[in-house]
Amino acid sequence: MTPMPGLELRNVPEGLRLSDFKLVAFDMDSTLINIECVDEIADLVGRKAEVAAITEAAMRGEITDFKDSLRRRVALLKGVPAEALEEVYFHRLKLNPGAETLMKALKGAGLRTMLVSGGFTHFADRVRARLDMDEAHSNTLAIQGGLLTGEVLGDIVDGEAKKQHLLRLCASLGCAATQAIAVGDGANDLPMMGQAGLSVAFHAKPKVREQAMVSIQDGGLDRLLTVFG
Repeated sequence: MTPMPGLELRNVPEGLRLSDFKLVAFDMDSTLINIECVDEIADLVGRKAEVAAITEAAMRGEITDFKDSLRRRVALLKGVPAEALEEVYFHRLKLNPGAETLMKALKGAGLRTMLVSGGFTHFADRVRARLDMDEAHSNTLAIQGGLLTGEVLGDIVDGEAKKQHLLRLCASLGCAATQAIAVGDGANDLPMMGQAGLSVAFHAKPKVREQAMVSIQDGGLDRLLTVFG
């Protein structure tokens, strides 16, 4: 394959086709969408610097306990009006370039699509619907009296949970994990990327780029389509 600027390939077989795969699992924040939602919620109440510092360290892999890092960040949102979630969704969240084109191509090729996010259902469920994806799994923020409580409800979707969701979907489709594609940008995406037959880093942290088979550093998500014949 002719080298292309901003697109790095590592151990990608020649002649790869979309039809070789059955499903694609996507991270959401900074992968399918342009922002880290938790950082933008914090920004509305003047706490972005503190929250974003934890997010960045977690995504670089410097904080290895994602659940703890998420709880710490969400705790800083205690007392934030729930309306802040709407403000972020309608005025700050945008789909990343190429997301819609890529998703249409995957659907046209008959692949199942799944969103697996350490972010929040308020955004993930809407992004899933906008992109006509098959399923979404993310975290639920606790709200009481119209205010965030600073807690996450239920089990947290971390790197291990992302991997298990990928393996579960493979099992339900009756295919091997080698027939899955996993796309992400942060360290908590590495467990699912390590299971997939094709791992894709999108504008990712160095640790993720180093381990991915495909690294898209320039352009949109639809650049992934150039990998296939």
